[in-house]
Amino acid sequence: MIPIRDSIPCQTKPYVTWGIIALCVAVYLMMLLMPDEVGQHFAYMYGMVPIRYSNPDWAYAFGLPPDHYLSFLTSLFLHGGFLHLLMNMVFLWIFADNIEDLMGHKRFLAFYILCGLLATYAQWYFYPTMAVPVVGASGAIAGVLGAYFVRFPYATVVILVPILFYPLFFQVPAIAFLGFWVIVQLGDAFTAAVFDNVAVDSAWWSHLGGFAAGALLHPLFIENKPAQADLSAE
Repeated sequence: MIPIRDSIPCQTKPYVTWGIIALCVAVYLMMLLMPDEVGQHFAYMYGMVPIRYSNPDWAYAFGLPPDHYLSFLTSLFLHGGFLHLLMNMVFLWIFADNIEDLMGHKRFLAFYILCGLLATYAQWYFYPTMAVPVVGASGAIAGVLGAYFVRFPYATVVILVPILFYPLFFQVPAIAFLGFWVIVQLGDAFTAAVFDNVAVDSAWWSHLGGFAAGALLHPLFIENKPAQADLSAE
């Protein structure tokens, strides 16, 4: 299921959302221009490799400084392929503008980065021996989805469902679409935890951690404007 648009109008220009999209696209294009060996080293240096922080000996043997925690942030702007980038940017484009509208530009940026950091930490916590880079904006975007789930549960989301190469379009409540997304992440995470031979090809715990962080923490980033006093004479 691919989201196409939602029904909530945006009152302000989502400059931060546009800036994040532009930065992610620019970094992806930069990595495409790198020679393969340089690009791989760049991904391991600035993507978050969990075992790098759990096993310093592995990090030293691989040529990575084990105390280089900047990757928890920089990994949010790296992507492993065009489809990975495209899907993340589609979700960000559709859902982030309303949350930025709700919070304001500066608060939204702080919220986005915090959710991304907590999401990346969750992936490290549950898979500390993972030896491949965790990259992508999906953990931070999951935080946006968590906030959207709480704030706009009955917004309408238009989704595309391709069936045998024939596109079908449906309108569903955001609570149903995002709830289904969470169930899929939980199912994949549970399957990987129970069955040892299941490859970890997606940062499920990053998605779940980011979603929970966004749902719980977003009220802290919304300005509570006091009601105007009534100054009219009686």
